[in-house]
Amino acid sequence: MSNPIKPTFKTEFLPILLVLFAILASFYFYPRFPDKVPIHWNIAGEVDNYGSRTTGAFLFPAIILGMYLLFLVLPYIDPKKKRYEQFRKVYHVFKNVLVFFMVALYFITSLNALGYQIPVGLWTPILVGLLFIIIGNYMGKIKSNWFIGIRTPWTLSSEEVWNKTHRFGGKVFILGGILMMSMYLLPARLQLILFVFIISFILLGTIGYSYILYRKENKKRVN
Repeated sequence: MSNPIKPTFKTEFLPILLVLFAILASFYFYPRFPDKVPIHWNIAGEVDNYGSRTTGAFLFPAIILGMYLLFLVLPYIDPKKKRYEQFRKVYHVFKNVLVFFMVALYFITSLNALGYQIPVGLWTPILVGLLFIIIGNYMGKIKSNWFIGIRTPWTLSSEEVWNKTHRFGGKVFILGGILMMSMYLLPARLQLILFVFIISFILLGTIGYSYILYRKENKKRVN
């Protein structure tokens, strides 16, 4: 099987470095973690679930490694693999940003487990917001494929609907990211409401927009 965006030293150096950094850090954290390690925080940034030392140290790096390997595999198995050539730079940006986000989140939670007072409730929405903004900035450049982007029955059925939906979706993601970064300014109850609103706005907005575009396109064909 051919890969339209074959991995090179230039494209893989940064994500591999980040993955190795997380894996090596896990062996540093493991003997230093307490027996119970915080593994989940609520919307207010308060710990609401604990895991074992092994889970706290090694689960995140395993997920990060699996995610990186998945990015390497997807271009091989996508039936629309030839389209990846048209957005190869965007694909690498998405891969690098998502790996960095996961590594940063791992270090924030791990340092908290060691007793450092890093406000998870502050940094998590900031990181998620930045992630949304970066993704939104590049979303309009994604070409039709089966794994990356806003994949609805209507975007996958029409190139025009795909392109217009992703240009619209990019703006929605950027707006959602800005709102996400401002969440920490609100009381916990309002943070939850805002979070649900942002996710609902992104999902329903992009799905609904793609459906409306598809209906309009079909009407033009009939007429």
